[in-house]
Amino acid sequence: MSSNFITTQDGTQIFYKDWGPQDAQPIVFHHGWPLSADDWDAQMLFFLGRGYRVIAHDRRGHGRSSQTDTGNEMDTYAADVAALAAHLDLKNAVHVGHSTGGGEVARYVAQYGHEGRVAKAVLIGAVAPIMVKTENNPSGLPLEVFDGFRSALAANRAQFFLDIPTGPFYGFNRDGAEVSEGLIRNWWRQGMMGGAKAHYDCIKAFSETDFTEDLKTIEVPVLVMHGDDDQIVPIDDSARLAIKLLKNGTLKVYEGLPHGVASTHADVINADLLAFIQG
Repeated sequence: MSSNFITTQDGTQIFYKDWGPQDAQPIVFHHGWPLSADDWDAQMLFFLGRGYRVIAHDRRGHGRSSQTDTGNEMDTYAADVAALAAHLDLKNAVHVGHSTGGGEVARYVAQYGHEGRVAKAVLIGAVAPIMVKTENNPSGLPLEVFDGFRSALAANRAQFFLDIPTGPFYGFNRDGAEVSEGLIRNWWRQGMMGGAKAHYDCIKAFSETDFTEDLKTIEVPVLVMHGDDDQIVPIDDSARLAIKLLKNGTLKVYEGLPHGVASTHADVINADLLAFIQG
């Protein structure tokens, strides 16, 4: 097992983990905002135990990667992934993205998923095709919602990063929810490792980037997984639209499950991921 850094063309250091047999099929995990590769612990260990090569990186400005004040947008995020894939010479990889990471996967696969590098893709609670309300996306969330995110982050990032996992991210604000203090603290720990400027910029990246053309471009099979009680990325304006744009997509809806479903229901998600990858 190993973890290391690559340095991108603009001098940014990207932290990554690369575990398992180097000749096994790689599964690359892309985390959500404002987290890190550590958010995939349950998936990394599960697939490592089944003989896969598992890779996860900290997006620039997040986790252990450089706390960048530039390049905090989707084109650069995708280019960073391409640099990592080239460095590791990944072939026939499955790319799995959650939330913001789902947008990153869509952009990366659309722009760089050629020459045998990508076999399949998975979007979990993904922000694609676009979150913000526009003329072409009238059912999206108003820009004021994301302005509120920015204001809360700038005013008291530490408290904001407690409020999100304590409340809507894992559905812990729902009646009868089984609250995990460990998940809340781990979310906060990951978030506070990253840079405030990068996290601030990333709000625009995940909310205003339009992935419509990316989704239309993707040729490989794509599994779209989404909880229908996702309070962060509402399913009707994300997964249910994304599946209509994909050439080879499958939609799996999880009744009553939240945004952070890969953590709250890792056993369910892992089993469905394995079936898709092996299928």
